[in-house]
Amino acid sequence: MPAISLRTEVPGPNSRAILARRDAAMPPGAARLTPIAIARAHGATMTDVDGNTFLDFAGGIGMLAVGHTPANVVAALHAQTDELLHMCAIVASHESSILLAERLNALAPGPAPKRTALMNSGAEALETAVHISRSYTRRQGIVVFEGSYHGRTNLTLAMTSKFNLFKKGFGPFAPEVYRLPFPNLYRRPAGMSEEAYVDWHIAQLEHGFVAFVDPTHVAACVIEPVQGEGGFVTAPARWMQRLRQLCDQHGMLLVADEVQCGMGRTGKLWAIEHAGVVPDLVTTAKSLGAGLPISAIIGRADVMEAPHPGGLGGTYSGSPLACVAALAALDTITQPAFLARAAAIGERTRGRLVALQAHFPKLIGDVRGLGPMLAIELVKDPVTREPWMEATQQVNAATLQRGLITIRAGLYSNCVRFLPPLTLTDAEVDEAMDVLDASVAEVATKLGVA
Repeated sequence: MPAISLRTEVPGPNSRAILARRDAAMPPGAARLTPIAIARAHGATMTDVDGNTFLDFAGGIGMLAVGHTPANVVAALHAQTDELLHMCAIVASHESSILLAERLNALAPGPAPKRTALMNSGAEALETAVHISRSYTRRQGIVVFEGSYHGRTNLTLAMTSKFNLFKKGFGPFAPEVYRLPFPNLYRRPAGMSEEAYVDWHIAQLEHGFVAFVDPTHVAACVIEPVQGEGGFVTAPARWMQRLRQLCDQHGMLLVADEVQCGMGRTGKLWAIEHAGVVPDLVTTAKSLGAGLPISAIIGRADVMEAPHPGGLGGTYSGSPLACVAALAALDTITQPAFLARAAAIGERTRGRLVALQAHFPKLIGDVRGLGPMLAIELVKDPVTREPWMEATQQVNAATLQRGLITIRAGLYSNCVRFLPPLTLTDAEVDEAMDVLDASVAEVATKLGVA
């Protein structure tokens, strides 16, 4: 049986009514990418208030590696609600938060002893990682990279690259943030090999620590091993390894932002594992909580112990409900069979995307990502690689009409990204890709690039 079932037009009358209420009650700045209202969801499917069932390839923008309403997470939440809804960790301790910290300490990359601080969101985790780095190094500078996204607080907006969508009108931003180039292999100069391009970027990296900021001023370099909002651009392993060497040489900390790309999203527990690099600190959120708001900073014990008592924390940090959800999610995500299945989903999906690119080479410029964290970049011309944001909007609208939820990404908002639950069946992967094939064909014909 197909997973997708459409009973009304999309959006249906009940969705339209709820969206009208949302528009009347909430500000337009709180963006919405689709015009549907969801009643329930399970696994990889969501059913709206009109009874239409969709395949979800947005996955809460990466929050749902274990799928919607996984049985073990739901059971853990039900059991926890009878015992303790909340206890501020500043006031008293509860065991679930300690169990989660112990678990994350054991799972984090590298052999050094670890400590974990629990927070509520990815942005809060990144900001806390900066505080910890500055406290440990007694330095102020933070190095980030082109295409990065780190959050919506004032400091993390300063760290974020994409201006118009996230930062416009919200400044001034926090100081002491220095941005260096990030190697996007797709956008290398014509005729330059990947190896030569990585060599050039390594030289630019070294140059940046002379021209933009001296490394003795830098507390931390914060890097997404696979950029999320930046369009699923993967940091080349050799470039990442040189960044690690420079951090070691100059006493800078390396912070891996794995808020979107971690927790099995790339077929490994941590995306940075693909590069063979060990960070000093790693931040995680999104799929860690299986849909519950929780994040964590895990790092070397000597670094994590630098802030003074009372310097870290928050009223909601380490909520008992979020902690038991995260523990249950980790039970699933850390299973070798789950990670192997994630990798298999990535291979199957990538194969379909590469075949689709071959059918529409004038529209799909690139297929990229790691494991099942994949994106296609749409361009007006395969030679000039001019971004085509309007085509991306039309593809996402066309997939929705056929019952598949996809969303945009990329510095130019011209990528379609795929962040499905990693519990997909082969049949669900194929059904989603069939919808994408039909949607891209429709848009390519409409735009005259079929």
